[in-house]
Amino acid sequence: MIVNGEKINVDGEIVLSEFLRKQNYSEERVAVEKNGNIVPKKDFKQTKLSSQDKLEIVSFVGGG
Repeated sequence: MIVNGEKINVDGEIVLSEFLRKQNYSEERVAVEKNGNIVPKKDFKQTKLSSQDKLEIVSFVGGG
């Protein structure tokens, strides 16, 4: 799988919410694009990922 331009090895299928947790992302603070399509937050738990997918993950950071 390609994530933000970097190859990441994934064993079998995994759902997006689990992948984000394992990669230390906070579901509440990210936007995810899978294969060119935005994934709504409500679909994170149902969206299956495989080794052929391409993800772009953007984290939101607060500050002043």
